[in-house]
Amino acid sequence: MKAHVNGTVIAEADESELIRIEGNWYFPPSSVKSELLEQSPTPYTCPWKGECQYFTVVVDGERLQDRAWSYPTPYPSGIERVGKDFSNYVAFWKEVQVSE
Repeated sequence: MKAHVNGTVIAEADESELIRIEGNWYFPPSSVKSELLEQSPTPYTCPWKGECQYFTVVVDGERLQDRAWSYPTPYPSGIERVGKDFSNYVAFWKEVQVSE
């Protein structure tokens, strides 16, 4: 699976390495090109997953605000609910396409 914007791959991993949560694919941290992400100050805490870290995706000078996110330290009950530790896994939204 790949996460990409206009042909630039931001993350790539086998589907077996990804975690699907609420319809979103979460990529393992090692599969993400962190140099294309900038931490965003946007605050959000999911009631069951925990405190979220948003990222701005930067590709070819284009800045896509809050189009990626992760949960650095998810709630233990969230990990139990998902059935796997998804700490620091990264998901994408809108202009970032995820495909095989």
